[in-house]
Amino acid sequence: MAPPAAGTVAPAMNDRALRYFLAVVRAGSVRAAAEGLNVAASAVSRQVIDLEAQVGEALLERLPRGVVPTEAGRMVAEHAQRQADEAALLDDRLKRLRGVQQGTIRLRCGAGFLIDLLDNALAGFAQAHPGLTYQVESGTTDGILAAVAQGEADIGLAYNPPARPDVSGIVSARQPLLAVLPKGHALAGAAAPVPLRAFATEPAALLPPDHGVRQLLGRVEADGGFRLVPRLETASFALHRRFVATGMGVAFLPRFVVAAELQADVLAAIPLRDTLLSEASAHLVVRTGRRLPEGMARLVGWLAERMVAFKSRPA
Repeated sequence: MAPPAAGTVAPAMNDRALRYFLAVVRAGSVRAAAEGLNVAASAVSRQVIDLEAQVGEALLERLPRGVVPTEAGRMVAEHAQRQADEAALLDDRLKRLRGVQQGTIRLRCGAGFLIDLLDNALAGFAQAHPGLTYQVESGTTDGILAAVAQGEADIGLAYNPPARPDVSGIVSARQPLLAVLPKGHALAGAAAPVPLRAFATEPAALLPPDHGVRQLLGRVEADGGFRLVPRLETASFALHRRFVATGMGVAFLPRFVVAAELQADVLAAIPLRDTLLSEASAHLVVRTGRRLPEGMARLVGWLAERMVAFKSRPA
């Protein structure tokens, strides 16, 4: 099929073709997309080929292990995502018109947010909105942003994420990185912020190297010419808390991760003086330009009001 002539408007794209193409872009291969859609791979491939013929451009770059969208493919995928969002918004409005409030909200967040999210926000919100269900997955900062940008998650909760044009932060609060200490630690009662270097010789619980918090610490270490001493390396925040509570060493976490332990007075925390660490923040993000269904918009407001992560306070 010849591409549309210059100056003409391309005909409306088939909804199924757009949906299949978006699935391929998300999955990274035709076969994986077909499995997710529960259809034959040949059916997905045919829809993509027809869509490419209609657009007059190659939409996928075929690689030895899967596919990636071309520049034109990224444009079509963005269009397909907008259509999917608008369809979901229409469905939500029609349900509310009939007096029905149902739907699934997909959240992607850093593991440190999970307890705060469930205890301080979702428990109360779910009681007030019994028709809604929730899918919650944890992930790295990059994974959270990518999931929101690609439409795989509706709401993202991330700690100190980098800026990107396809994701917008709509709620944020300063959440400095703190030194979390056993109750009897010599610095537990420090009145002034302490530099990270002060803990250079102490055993520490650290997150894995690909974690955003660990990378923040690494930048301060590199700038200061010192290295922390890792006694425990784990992605489990529960193990970080236990490591400190049992007196094995120190950890470096934002307040909302250890809020319950601080309130129960089983751990101590002091602010760190280093600018990179003291200015870190928690963010709630959505895909740029997306109009949120009512239930989702209400949840965003609820999270902002009730989660410890979004309540700025002195470290």
